[in-house]
Amino acid sequence: MKKILIINGPNLNLLGRREPDIYGYDTMEQSLARLREKYPSLPIEYFQSNHEGAIIDRIHAVGFDTDLYAGIVLNAGAYTHTSLAIADAIKAIQIPVIEVHISNVASREPIRHTSLIAPVCLGSIAGFGLTSYFLAAQAIIMNPDR
Repeated sequence: MKKILIINGPNLNLLGRREPDIYGYDTMEQSLARLREKYPSLPIEYFQSNHEGAIIDRIHAVGFDTDLYAGIVLNAGAYTHTSLAIADAIKAIQIPVIEVHISNVASREPIRHTSLIAPVCLGSIAGFGLTSYFLAAQAIIMNPDR
């Protein structure tokens, strides 16, 4: 089975500690363990960076390897709303990317209502807490030809 790469952007290394009223008390490590338990035969890689260029480099590194990767699940954090460079990286690659957000960004501050990456992603999932990652992985599994 092909791999799924989960990429988290800035401040998501603080899940479980950062604004738990918005992001919850679970860490990303706990969520990844549950995801791997639910899909034991699915190879899942994880990458997190607070640096825009590192995220772009990782997208480039896997984005053309259609034999090894089924897709990318990307929570670009605040870069969602500011990074044309990440949007360009997604647009340039061959494997699909699904945008995820833990919170419902449409119900938050107005600056978070616009995603620069959504138009170049296969789809977007927001507002379901860490379950958003499960839903994105399932979408990739269920759409293997995209």
